[in-house]
Amino acid sequence: MSLQWTAVATFLYAEVFAVLLLCIPFVSPKRWSKIFKSRLVIAITSYGNTAFIVVICILVFLLVDAFREVRKYSVTDKVDLTNNPVAIEHIHMKLFRAQRNEYIAGFALLLCLLLRRLASLLSQQATLMASNEAFQKQAEGASDAARKYMEENEKLQERLREAGLEVPEVGGKAKASAEEENKTLKGEVRQLKDELDATKKALQKSDSDVKAMKKQAENLTVEYDRLLEEHAKLQVSTQLETQLLGQVYITVQLLYYGSTIVDTM
Repeated sequence: MSLQWTAVATFLYAEVFAVLLLCIPFVSPKRWSKIFKSRLVIAITSYGNTAFIVVICILVFLLVDAFREVRKYSVTDKVDLTNNPVAIEHIHMKLFRAQRNEYIAGFALLLCLLLRRLASLLSQQATLMASNEAFQKQAEGASDAARKYMEENEKLQERLREAGLEVPEVGGKAKASAEEENKTLKGEVRQLKDELDATKKALQKSDSDVKAMKKQAENLTVEYDRLLEEHAKLQVSTQLETQLLGQVYITVQLLYYGSTIVDTM
């Protein structure tokens, strides 16, 4: 394997490890959000967009080059090479390497996009969870304040009755002011509940997206392992065929030279 493909394969292994690390279930999105917002990660990602575009361009170029190599060496069905078994094995070996490089570049490109999207979804989920908690606390605070105002209003009316003073009726200014305040508080509570419901729906959608991305990453890892096993089997079979054809070629040459010597004698 050449130097550039060794680097791409190493990058692919690092991407697989990063995806599996982000899919760990017992690490909460809040923890990942804190890690993403740390000074070290911010310093690294300050040039992240430029580096991401450069990496994508390099992987696309390598993928196109690997595809071109596959097309180049896919000529065994079009060209008759039965008289030259060594050339056939050489072309097969080049074709297997080109296909391997195509798989490596394709999976590296796909996992690069998947990793970026997965990190973005985790950050969004952490933000939605924080907003959900803030809205919930705000709604609970508004409900407690409304309940407290109503209790104080009732206690004040009881004290006024005990003192022999007339308590304003429903049409009174004090009662009207209290009712308006209660209506305002109830409206705020209702608005906060609506915002809380919307935040919960967005959080559930983000959670489903993260689960789908995790499942897709696991499927990609399984498919990549299967392709590696098939590639190893193909390499073993190719080596066996090369050795067998080499022995047959040597035997044919020896028989040819032997028959030539006999005819000469």
